[in-house]
Amino acid sequence: MLKRTTATLCLMLIFLSGLKAQNPNNDRAKWFKEAKFGMMVHWGLYSILGGSYNGHTLPDSTLKHAEGWYAEWAQQRLEVPAKEYQALVKQFNPVNFDADQWIFEAKNAGMKYFVITAKHHDGFALWDSKVSTYDIGSTPYKKDILGDLAKACKKYGVKLGFYYSHCEDWEHPGGATPEWLPRKTDAEFEQYWTQKCLPQISELIHNYNPDLFWFDTWGDEQEKTFISDKRRDQLIALIRKESPKCLINGRISYLNPGDDIDFLEMMDNTYPEKLQTRPWQTAATMVNSWGWHAKDYNWKPANQMLGYLIGNVAKGGNYLLNIGPKPNGEIPAAAIQRLREMGGWLTANGEAVYGTAHVNTPAIKDVYLTQKTTANGEKYVFASIVKPLNTASLVLPFPASAIQTCKLLESDMPISFSEAENNQVSLLLPKNITAPCSGIQVIKILMKN
Repeated sequence: MLKRTTATLCLMLIFLSGLKAQNPNNDRAKWFKEAKFGMMVHWGLYSILGGSYNGHTLPDSTLKHAEGWYAEWAQQRLEVPAKEYQALVKQFNPVNFDADQWIFEAKNAGMKYFVITAKHHDGFALWDSKVSTYDIGSTPYKKDILGDLAKACKKYGVKLGFYYSHCEDWEHPGGATPEWLPRKTDAEFEQYWTQKCLPQISELIHNYNPDLFWFDTWGDEQEKTFISDKRRDQLIALIRKESPKCLINGRISYLNPGDDIDFLEMMDNTYPEKLQTRPWQTAATMVNSWGWHAKDYNWKPANQMLGYLIGNVAKGGNYLLNIGPKPNGEIPAAAIQRLREMGGWLTANGEAVYGTAHVNTPAIKDVYLTQKTTANGEKYVFASIVKPLNTASLVLPFPASAIQTCKLLESDMPISFSEAENNQVSLLLPKNITAPCSGIQVIKILMKN
């Protein structure tokens, strides 16, 4: 009996060790660790092209570099002459843009923060910049898009973030360009760095007071050359001085982010299998492209994206889900539909997502475990079943004697449980969980103190 009690205690200590992760220090990243889910938006001049130019549509095997679906890369991959592309500034007039609606949809979907491409690789600034005329002030629209979004974020209690392409800039003579084009010199890049990049970061901070900067590198040769440790640290120091609250992601230098970033950023649509050593997130798409692509119909189902969210949260990470608005400012109807489906699920089951920590147990196929301790000391474990299980029971790696109650989170339906082999617990699953048409179901388990 003593051996069994000792084994049970050891197992529970291992199991509950992940609870420490949900009590972070009172630092600037605390809100990020608890938020779990955010919206990203890719929107700019490339949205006007919609992934097509001069009879070619991405991806296009007849052009040397037109692989992939990324419509925001259309200028380079579809070989649009620079002057012709930059002339799109006179066409950018998103008369249907509604900042309040955008942030309302994000909030309604359960998203806690919002990140928009203030400047992508093409170099176009989505605000009226003092250091470049290649900006919203040169468009027919002229209105303060980022200011309107900042006001809407404040109204709905959503954190505001800016994507800023600090390495590539296809408009400035010194900005980095794709690897197949002639390489700029370090002296040329330094001019871009000091004349455009750093001043624009300061502008964004002072004009809009963001909570987060999302930088973009991916480990290519130009990053090694241009985003040196010195420049990385210079940019970080600028942000820390001018906005101590502002978070910085790891793709400020993908190869060597250093120790002063706030969270790691996975590569696009990449989901790690293991817990990371720092806070982290995956930025991901609803379709194949980030920017609006008029012929990209590859929409992921809401349940698939919820599965990615839950999987990341169970491994201590966040999920930043992208949409690409149309050039007129409208969010595609298919995106809104999925946002609302995800929001409906999170309204009923968000307790298993927000403010939770990972569970330090071996992975279970199609089941993700999270846990939290409430203010009154109650300990809960949540088992999210993201795909129908081909079994009538679910075995979890902790003893039945440690459980006080067990039920479906959404309906409060009681779940029967019993002791299983190897000091584990077996949950008897109702048919609505095992049916092929069932959605994502969550089992809520109250643990004994």
